[in-house]
Amino acid sequence: MKKNLLMNFSIDHTKLKINIEREFSAVLEKVWASRTESDIIDKRRAPRPFQTKTKVMDFKEWGYWLYVMVWPNKEEYWSKTDFTSIVPLKSYAGKDSFCDNKGNIDQSLPRSIWHINFNQNWDSTIVSIEITYNNLSDLEKTIEMWFKEWITSAFKNLDEIIM
Repeated sequence: MKKNLLMNFSIDHTKLKINIEREFSAVLEKVWASRTESDIIDKRRAPRPFQTKTKVMDFKEWGYWLYVMVWPNKEEYWSKTDFTSIVPLKSYAGKDSFCDNKGNIDQSLPRSIWHINFNQNWDSTIVSIEITYNNLSDLEKTIEMWFKEWITSAFKNLDEIIM
């Protein structure tokens, strides 16, 4: 496994964006599968000891992913991603929202648009993520919800899975 993998995380309060760039020591196909196949996502998405469970994964344009994050005390937090574009092994985009277990959007919690790009770099793959918010309060609420720590932990889980 490659040491010193790239990890950039920045917040642009003016443009209402979070930008993440992360290198993985794996070929493009493995990294793509880790973000698009529910059996792999469920193993790496949540920081330990939390769990992710997919209810629906319809990975296609205008399809959606409905999943729950289960805390150790059995408390559940549901989310839904509506896929808006997919270019296999290159990129995908979607609208991300908190919701109930039927996929009804919770308007009181932050919503965002994710653009994810994949680039093969010799024996590693670089994933670039741009997350855009409609307003500053949604961006700040996401940061307050330990987003950076959560995604960093998810990336470490993925490193273990794709080794």
